[in-house]
Amino acid sequence: MALRRTRKPAATYTSLNRVELVRGGKPYFDRMLEMIGSAKNTIHLQTYIFDGDETGKHITAALIEAVKRKVKVYFLADGYASKRLSKQFVTHLKKSGIHFRFFSPLFKSKHFYFGRRLHHKIIVVDTRFAMAGGINITNRYNDLPDVPAWLDFALYVEGEAAKELCVVCWETWRNYPRRMKPPPCDQSDVKFNIPRQEACDVRVVRNDWVRRKNDVSLTYINMLRNAKSHVIILCAYFLPGRLIRHQIRYAVSRGVNVKVITAGASDVKLAKRAERFMYDWLLRHNIELYEYQPVVLHGKIAVCDGQWMTGGSYNINDISAYASIELNLNVRNEAFAKKAEDVLLKIVEKDCVRVTKEYHKHSKNIFKQFIHWLSFIFFRLMFYLSTFYFKHKE
Repeated sequence: MALRRTRKPAATYTSLNRVELVRGGKPYFDRMLEMIGSAKNTIHLQTYIFDGDETGKHITAALIEAVKRKVKVYFLADGYASKRLSKQFVTHLKKSGIHFRFFSPLFKSKHFYFGRRLHHKIIVVDTRFAMAGGINITNRYNDLPDVPAWLDFALYVEGEAAKELCVVCWETWRNYPRRMKPPPCDQSDVKFNIPRQEACDVRVVRNDWVRRKNDVSLTYINMLRNAKSHVIILCAYFLPGRLIRHQIRYAVSRGVNVKVITAGASDVKLAKRAERFMYDWLLRHNIELYEYQPVVLHGKIAVCDGQWMTGGSYNINDISAYASIELNLNVRNEAFAKKAEDVLLKIVEKDCVRVTKEYHKHSKNIFKQFIHWLSFIFFRLMFYLSTFYFKHKE
C-alpha cells in the first residue's frame, strides 16, 4: 500500500519553543496536575484510554477544580478504548461543567470506521503549554505503591507548538469540519519569551489515513533515508510495514547503525508474538535488537544522528500508519536530541537484554515459531479488518 500525498502542505517547524522529555508515571501525572492547576482560560484534554480508577479520578478532580475557577475544559476520549467509563462517571463530568465527548462511539457514529480510533494523547493549557506523547490516563501508566508505571514518554512544550496543538485539539473536537471558523487559540495574541539558548524547532505531525495525513509515517521514512550515522528507535509494537522495512535495510546498507528497543513483556501478547516472528528478518539485516525487561514497554520515540528526534503516539506498524489518528512532535535541536539519546542508551545499558542471533536461536523452537507465524498472519488480517471504512447515509 503506497503512501498518498497530503491534500494540504505539511506543517512546518516553529522556532519559539521550550521542550522537555517527560518520563511516564509520577513525573508525567505530576506535570499534568501542575498544568491543570495553573490554567486560567482553557484546557483541552484528548486521550485514547481514560479509566475511572484512582488515576482517572485524580485528574478528574483537578479538572473540576479548574472549572470552579471559570476555566473552560474540553475533554475528548476515544469511544472504543474508553468505553468502560460508566454512564454515572460521564454524567458526573458533564454536571461538573466539563465539556465531555466521546470520539466516534462504536455503532453510534454517522461514519463507522473500526480502525480509525483517536490514539493521540494531548493536553493543552491556555494556548501556552502542552504535552503530547503515548501515555494514557489510567493506573497502569502511573506509579502506584509497589507497582511501577509502564515505560512511556511525552514531550512537554511551551511556545508556538503549544498554540498549534491547541488548533489541532479544536479541529478534532469539532470533528474536522470542512469549513471551520478560526478557533480562539488561533486568534489569540499570546507572546512567547523563550531564551535563544533554550529554543527548539518543533513540528507537529499527524497521521489520519481517512483525511490523507501521513506526516508521522513520512517522518520515520525520511529519518531512515537521510540518517548519516545512527538511529535509535524505542517502540512498543514494532511491526514495520514494507516501506519502513525497505528504509531500514537501505540505511544499514549505507553503514547506518540502527538500534531497536522492543518490549520484553507486552500488554498485547498477540502483537509481541507477531513481532518475534520478525526477529529473524531484523537480525539477518544486522539491526541491533534489544528487549526491555523491568515492566511493559509502551513508549514510541526515536533519535537520529544525535541531531533530532520524534516522539508521540505513533507505533511503527501498519495500524498506526493506515488506521489510527496519531500525533508526534518532531524536535530539531542537537542538545535536546543528545539528552533524549542518552536516556535511550541508559535504558539499553541497564534495562535491556540484547537479542543476538545466538540468543534468538536458543529461545525459539519449531512450535514457538509456528505460533509466532500464526500471530503475524492474524495481525495482518486484523490490519485489513481495522482499515475497513463504511460511510452511512446521512
